Amino acid sequence: MPYRGWMPAALLRDDKIRPTEYTRWADAQRRFARREKDAAIMTGLLDSIPRHGLTVPIVLGVSDRYGDVYVADGHHRAVALMALRAPRFPFHWYWIRSAGVRMEDQPFPYALLADN
Repeated sequence: MPYRGWMPAALLRDDKIRPTEYTRWADAQRRFARREKDAAIMTGLLDSIPRHGLTVPIVLGVSDRYGDVYVADGHHRAVALMALRAPRFPFHWYWIRSAGVRMEDQPFPYALLADN
């Protein structure tokens, strides 16, 4: 069973939990606002999350080489959480390794996100 944890949504920012498909979170936000399909997804999330919570966890990938943390799956959900100023979100995670990827069943290495 994959580990399921809860993460403060305030960590969804360029210097902590970064997007994989976009250079910065602002780039994802602009794209989602500009494209009709993405805007429709965002409208649905902005409506459903306050009523039902986030029902599908965000998937985080952690680089074993650099210790960087990325949203691997759930960019729309992450942007919706930011817009709603949600306090926290559910997640699963995995190490990004050259030998492959598998969902972890161990606790997330929270120390990677600590301020130095």
